[in-house]
Amino acid sequence: MSLPATTNYFRITLLRSAIGLPKKSSGVLAALGLHKRLRTVYHPVSQTVAGQVFAVKELVDVQEVDQALTKREMRELRQPESGFYVERRAGAGKDVIGGREVV
Repeated sequence: MSLPATTNYFRITLLRSAIGLPKKSSGVLAALGLHKRLRTVYHPVSQTVAGQVFAVKELVDVQEVDQALTKREMRELRQPESGFYVERRAGAGKDVIGGREVV
């Protein structure tokens, strides 16, 4: 069975740890490829993956996305833009801190 050209993916992020939970829950997380908190994995949308996600639904965040990102692409999305921003010119006015004007 071949997948259609426009395959959707589950973006699954582990939000809570499986410490202290039954081995079945940690086994499901390991099968999904989630070993550490705040790790994100992508799996094609299928009934098997949906069943695994349902088994650990309290621990994970799931979104359906059009494209799976690589680790490098996810890291690049988190990087701030280079350079700096000028919020106001120096000496252009008075600053207000805690309701008081500071000169």
